[in-house]
Amino acid sequence: MTAKEQIEILREELNQHNYNYYVLNRPTISDYDFDQKMRLLQDLEEANPDCFDPNSPTQRVGSDLNNDFVQVTHARPMLSLANTYSSGEVMDFYHRVEQGLGGEAFEICCELKFDGLSISLIYESGRLVRAVTRGDGVRGDDVTANVRTIRSIPLVLRPGMDWPEEFEIRGEVLMPWSSFERLNVEREAAEEPLFANPRNAASGTLKLQNSAEVAHRGLDAYLYYLLSDDLPEDGHYENLQHAREWGFKVSDAMRKCSTLEQVMDFINYWDIERKNLPVATDGVVLKVNSVEQQERLGYTAKVPRWAIAYKFKAEQALTRLNSVSFQVGRQGTVTPVANFDAVQLSGTVVRRATLHNADFVDNLNLHIGDYVYVEKGGEIIPKITAVELSKRDDSLGDKVEMVTCCPVCGTPLVREEGEAAWYCPNDATCPPQVKGRIEHFVSRKAMNIDGLGGETVDLLYNVGLIHDVADLYRLKAADLSRLNRMGQKSASNIVRSIDASKEVPFERVLFAIGIRFIGETTAKTLARAFGSMDAIASASMEQLIAVNEIGEKIAASVTQFFANETNQLLVQRLREEGLQFEIKDVSLQEMGDALLGKSIVISGVFKHHSRDEYKMLIELNGGTNVSSISSKTSFVLAGENMGPAKLEKAHQLGIPIVGETEFLQMIGEPIPQPGELLLF
Repeated sequence: MTAKEQIEILREELNQHNYNYYVLNRPTISDYDFDQKMRLLQDLEEANPDCFDPNSPTQRVGSDLNNDFVQVTHARPMLSLANTYSSGEVMDFYHRVEQGLGGEAFEICCELKFDGLSISLIYESGRLVRAVTRGDGVRGDDVTANVRTIRSIPLVLRPGMDWPEEFEIRGEVLMPWSSFERLNVEREAAEEPLFANPRNAASGTLKLQNSAEVAHRGLDAYLYYLLSDDLPEDGHYENLQHAREWGFKVSDAMRKCSTLEQVMDFINYWDIERKNLPVATDGVVLKVNSVEQQERLGYTAKVPRWAIAYKFKAEQALTRLNSVSFQVGRQGTVTPVANFDAVQLSGTVVRRATLHNADFVDNLNLHIGDYVYVEKGGEIIPKITAVELSKRDDSLGDKVEMVTCCPVCGTPLVREEGEAAWYCPNDATCPPQVKGRIEHFVSRKAMNIDGLGGETVDLLYNVGLIHDVADLYRLKAADLSRLNRMGQKSASNIVRSIDASKEVPFERVLFAIGIRFIGETTAKTLARAFGSMDAIASASMEQLIAVNEIGEKIAASVTQFFANETNQLLVQRLREEGLQFEIKDVSLQEMGDALLGKSIVISGVFKHHSRDEYKMLIELNGGTNVSSISSKTSFVLAGENMGPAKLEKAHQLGIPIVGETEFLQMIGEPIPQPGELLLF
């Protein structure tokens, strides 16, 4: 058997196993055996590069290369559906269909409305060739590289089936509750903003430039609409059953209804049962089943006449407030948390909800023993929305008040002028702050030290092996291997990863040391403006504020950090351990000011540089990258195929459109000649 033949056989086997596992939920092979086959396929493909195939199962992990999204025009517009919120409106829709078909018999296909991001998948000869977001309904972004990482979307259809040579199938990319909760736990540990709901998380993930990160986040997809000039059946429901056989994940929660009563039964059933689903849903979609009847009913200017979406009401529960606890974050922010009798919302049991800050608590006028409304709607983050005043009685407890001292170390809390949050200023010895800063320091976006999760950091701190981040670089494998559940191999891997972190670039070191208000972007801005830790530490307030995007609050935080003797000692110890304390790329220090004070939007596809390179050039010349056009936008840097919505908005607001050549001339950059590579 040739290598090529062996590769084809393995690909077919692994595609079938992916289908069994991710679509049918009936695996027929162990994870170990699957991994062994995948490893063999990877080895064969590496040894035979002429057999490369972007739809191979080995490509599911994505790439860490940036992908510039190109806009693609939909062959058929992706129209939205009219929304309805009452049984009366559903009845009106049903009667409109009856009238539109002249009393002819018809069926309604009822489906769940998944709360995700609409996607269009194009297949040719049984292979995925393009994946495009809905966009404005006429044009969307080509996200094929990211969609290939979603394991429930087949890259190659199951052989021997009756799929058309060319077709489009539409569906919803979404993030299951389990993936969403894991992602928010990771973001909370890194003190990054939490996603409000799975839809936002799925949308943000699908538009990431790094497909390897997309793969890590665990997206899923359900397909619900087949389009082709060569459909197998006239029935929408029947066509989706064919699609299921071809390898697509089609929801089991579909029903053909021939009466209005059956439609309402379906809606009422899933209004309750949806709480037990592994994914978010926000309603039911009703479609005339016959494709021929759909065509006769036609469209209004914006929506089809043969389909409508019924939206569920936001899910809410009434429960008793038992207590309020106070959590301390890594930068000292003290957050009140409500603890109440357990309630079930959106498939999960909820016992706690953030109360945000003292102002939020005061506005609710909360008392212990109050009955409160807890809501998630489509959101996984529970929130208290109101107090049921009619249930207050003599047994009501004390009014909830914000604590005045740190609940852990006892230090009096402080509140910055204009800030809603109270925080503990004892960042040197307050245990949750110290441990939180260590967890932040080792996180993936900071020093990227593998093997040191929250539990391990907590253990190392509690047994006295580490008291701050500099202590990490004194750890020995022998010290770690003696701890509970820590073997020699794990200990050696952690020490090796700690040593490797000494090569992490300076801007990430600056982010990692945990200066208040200094996030990833701000750390990069400061690193590029000053070039070294010493220059930042010695900068005056005036020098810091002179840097674009650095205001008084951030400047004050930086100067206060480096004025603190404990922090000075910590920074010196990290320097002695060999961390990167200056920026290596000299060109980043040579910032011009041709774009100083300008806010610039990038749109389209470029010839001379990638979008990321243009973003860097904007920053290097004092400008600011912004994602959306507003009256404050200075100009749009436009390549080919600029988004029509952005173009229209720019014209409406009178925002100048600057082409690629004009932009390079503006900043004094040479125009690359064909075949020439510019390094900057």
